[in-house]
This record gives sequence, C-alpha cells and structure tokens, in this order.
Amino acid sequence: MAELAVGIALVALLAIAFVLWQLLRGARASHVLEKSLEDKHRAMLADLHGGLAGQTDRLSTSLAESTDRLRGAVGDELRQTRESLHALQLSIGANLSETGEKLNARIDARLGEISTRVNERLDEGFKKTNETFVNVMQRLATIDEAQKKIDTLTGSVVSLQELLGNKQSRGAFGEVQLEALVRNALPPGAFELQYTLPNGARVDCVLRLPDPTGLVCVDSKFPLENYHRMFEPEVNEVDRALAQRQFRADVRKHVDDIARKYILPNETSDGAVMFVPAEAVFAEIHAYHAEVVDYANQKRVWIVSPTTLMAVLNTARAVLKDVETRKQIHVIKEALARLAVEFGRFDERLRDLAKHVRQAHEDVEKIQVTGGKISQQFQRIESAEIDERPADNVVRLPEERKS
Repeated sequence: MAELAVGIALVALLAIAFVLWQLLRGARASHVLEKSLEDKHRAMLADLHGGLAGQTDRLSTSLAESTDRLRGAVGDELRQTRESLHALQLSIGANLSETGEKLNARIDARLGEISTRVNERLDEGFKKTNETFVNVMQRLATIDEAQKKIDTLTGSVVSLQELLGNKQSRGAFGEVQLEALVRNALPPGAFELQYTLPNGARVDCVLRLPDPTGLVCVDSKFPLENYHRMFEPEVNEVDRALAQRQFRADVRKHVDDIARKYILPNETSDGAVMFVPAEAVFAEIHAYHAEVVDYANQKRVWIVSPTTLMAVLNTARAVLKDVETRKQIHVIKEALARLAVEFGRFDERLRDLAKHVRQAHEDVEKIQVTGGKISQQFQRIESAEIDERPADNVVRLPEERKS
C-alpha cells in the first residue's frame, strides 16, 4: 500500500513534468494546455486526495481485521485454557485424594505458560501495529511533500504564463536568451550587446565578423499575442483566420523594422538576423507561413531560433578562428625558422657527442686490454711462474737495471 502511494506521487510528478515540457516545447497543443493547466492540476490534486482517502480507509480496514484476528486468537487460547482447567478440575475431583499437590503444581505451571504466551502474542501484535502506523505516517509525509512540490510547479507555470503574457517581459526574456547564447559561443571581442548604430538605432547584439561581412546585427522579436489567439479553443474559424493574418502581419512588420534600422550601407553587412526565442513560433513561421519567410529573405533578414542561431554562431566562430590563424602565419614561419636553426645546432652537437662517445669507447677497450694483461701478470706471480727474463712490456725499476 505504501508503494501504491509512492507510485501515485511519482505519476503525478511525471504528469506535471510532461505538461511543462509540452508547454515550453510544443507548437500548437501547448497553448491549449496553458488554458486547461490549472483545472488539470486541481483534478490531479483531487485524485491524489481521493487516493489518500482510499488508502487511509484500506489501512483502517486492514488494522481492524488484524485486531479482530488477534482478538480471535486470544479468545481461542482463553477458551482452550478454560477447557483445560475444566478437565483438570474433573481430574482433580476424581484423584484429589492421591495427587492433589501434583495437580496444583501442574495447574500453576500451565497457567504460567498460558499467561506468558498470551502476553507475547499481545506484545507482538501491538509492535506490528505500531510499525504499521509509523510506516503509514512516513508515506503520508512523503505524499504531502510531493503535493507541495506539485503546488510549487503549478505556481511556476502560472509565473511563466504571466511572464510571457507581458510584452516588455517577453522582450527582456528574448534579450537574456540571446545574450546567453552569444556569450557561450563567441569570444568577448567578437560581439557587442546593446550596440548603437550611426543612425541612432540600438540593436540587441552585433557580431564583429571579418571583412567583407563586417557588422551583423541580431535583434530579438517575440510575436506572441496573435500566435496565442490562433490556438485558443473557444475561437471560431473566422477569428482564427483573422489571427493568422495578423500574425503574418506582425512578423512582416518586425522584418521591415529590422531591414530599415539595422541594415546600413557601408556600416553593417547587407543582411541582419531576426532572433525568435521560441522554437514553437519559429516552427509555425517556417511550416505554415512560407510567404513570410520568402519576404524576409528578399529583405535580407534571416529568421532564426535558438537552435539555428547556435549553428550561425558556430560558423562565425570558425571564421574568426580561421582569420586569426591566417594573421599568425608569419609568426609561425618565424618560429619554424628559429626552430630549424636550433635543430641544426642540435644535430651538430649530437654528432660531436657521438664522436666523443666512440673515442671514449675505444679508450675503454684499450684500458680493458691493459687491465687484462696486468691481471694475467698478477696470476703468474701468485703461481710462482715468473719468467727469468721480463717481458718486453714490463717496466723495470732502476735498481733492477743496475744489477
């Protein structure tokens, strides 16, 4: 039963996590879920409370059944005891004159054994009951903690809806996301945030790429109001079509603003980037509004999402790295020339060292030959085999020459 409670809590957490994922990553169904999310959470909490109530009833029933079984067992023991006492009394009445003292002793021993067994059974039953209640309280505490986490997630979802519902908050959200992506992909000198162009327009980010590309402006746009109305379940087909047209108009307006403000001859590159910080909105534009994408391409405005922007930034980083490598070619050549000179010196000194090693090896061999001859002479002296005439290579002392 405790495992069932944990399972219910885990299923509820998984359901909330799935709803959050669908809310942030889904395209069309995410906005339907936003409207019914609170009702679903309440329904899940009601189901969870219903499950807790059912589990409490089942635990109460189980405890009552265990108590009844314990009482029945104790009653059976007592009944057997009464029957045994009755039999003993009859036996005592028949043989009281002969075995009175022995029967009394047996009765006392029997009553002691029965009392001990009854106490042990009662202690064991109460111990198991207490353990069951402790486990139940621990599981209930776990379920309460899970319910608190569900409430916290619900509040986070509501806060996210409020954030995306405000136009200024959406703009700040897009700028923060753009800044994080650019900082993670490019070195500090390759970009600048909140850059002011010569015409006075301030763009969210510029990429400093090598010539002939130059400055590439990247601005964050988040057309969300009409996008939401396109997927509201209570909207009729006429209003839905109107919302679609208005959504296309919003995107075209953003494209026009970027082309007019951030593409300047002789100042910036001949194209700019429109960053849409939601993959769902980006997918809607490219999947169902191809004419808007074509219009943006004609205006030299490239619409990107967080994923596609990463690809653009990685390409820019590769270009910057290649340019820096080309700038350092002369330094590399100079370093290679110095290395060639040092290698020539190393080769010359290595040859000298090899010559010295060969000479030393020849000297060592000569020393070994001389040492061998000296050793042979010492052996001959020890064995008393000295020649009458010294060998030619033996140095004579001055006294020997005189004699």
